[in-house]
Amino acid sequence: MAKVLVIYHSRSGNTRKMADAVVEGAKNAGAEVTLGDVKDTDPKQLLDYDAIIAGSPTYYGIIAAEMKDFFDRSVKYHGKLEGKVGGAFASAMALGGGNETTVMSILQIMLVHGMIVQGKTRKNHYGAVSISAPDEEAKEECRQLGSRIATLAGNLFD
Repeated sequence: MAKVLVIYHSRSGNTRKMADAVVEGAKNAGAEVTLGDVKDTDPKQLLDYDAIIAGSPTYYGIIAAEMKDFFDRSVKYHGKLEGKVGGAFASAMALGGGNETTVMSILQIMLVHGMIVQGKTRKNHYGAVSISAPDEEAKEECRQLGSRIATLAGNLFD
């Protein structure tokens, strides 16, 4: 059984709602899942999981400072996350508000850590996104993200 960590930052609650759906999808795929607010999560915890899925609101087209700080502090574990599976999700207040650039920022960090990132051939190629509060379609994308990452990690590590 894959061990998955879902971390998020959420000021309005929108990204938290997405995180809950990601957790649901990963659990439905058979993973052991831990949900953590990034402000209460120690980067050392990244070492304990097969997969990490991170979610952030979009501020000025990039990840929230709290998420960036978390990953900046993860530098002490550089090289130790290699081969783990990664995924990302983001929320923004408007269409064209930077969701894709936020997701790509998270994925770039994961790639520099040597993590494995799986794309998607249809819709939301890079990760799940939501405009404002996630509607049912966005929640389903989040569940699919959680399931996809948990299944890949399970295939690699079980």
